[in-house]
Amino acid sequence: MALRVTFVAAARSSSLLAERFDDDRPLDQGGWDEVLRAGGELLPLAAAELRYCSPTPRSRATGDAIGCVPLVQLALRDCDMGRWRGLTLGEAMAREPAAVDAWLADPRTAPHGGEPLLAFITRVGDWLDTRPGEDGDRIVAVAEPSVIRAALVYVLKAPPATYWNLDVRPLSTATVTGRAGRWNLRFEGASASRS
Repeated sequence: MALRVTFVAAARSSSLLAERFDDDRPLDQGGWDEVLRAGGELLPLAAAELRYCSPTPRSRATGDAIGCVPLVQLALRDCDMGRWRGLTLGEAMAREPAAVDAWLADPRTAPHGGEPLLAFITRVGDWLDTRPGEDGDRIVAVAEPSVIRAALVYVLKAPPATYWNLDVRPLSTATVTGRAGRWNLRFEGASASRS
């Protein structure tokens, strides 16, 4: 047996086109509406033995709204974007195009003065590897889409550049099973539960 960790992407707090680095805004009305529509599907996750969330207001609110009452985990915070905090990618690009290009090309750099992508992926992976629990325990973690992307890169042992190719939508879920250093991505659905 293994641990089962289901990541839930926080509901939105803005238009996807206006996503900001290190966004700490609360859920907007659209986000609340999304949670209400998806609540029935996500409600069974509240039965997990351990329930966590990243420290953003929208992650906490999403977790509470789906009945998880999650414990805040600082290790699940978004990537520290330094002086780009609060900017959109387009705004950062307009201000510092060479720095943004360097950041996108090399996961070990942090031209914004914050956290390199590789360090972010490692931090989230370390959190995953240190989850307590017994074989078969279910864990739920409500987090920003960026945190889930970092976790999936870690789980798959994929090159850091893979991070940019993962699209995690608000209120989507991703489940991983395993133990420290030995994780598997698990796809589920109606037909998968019959076998």
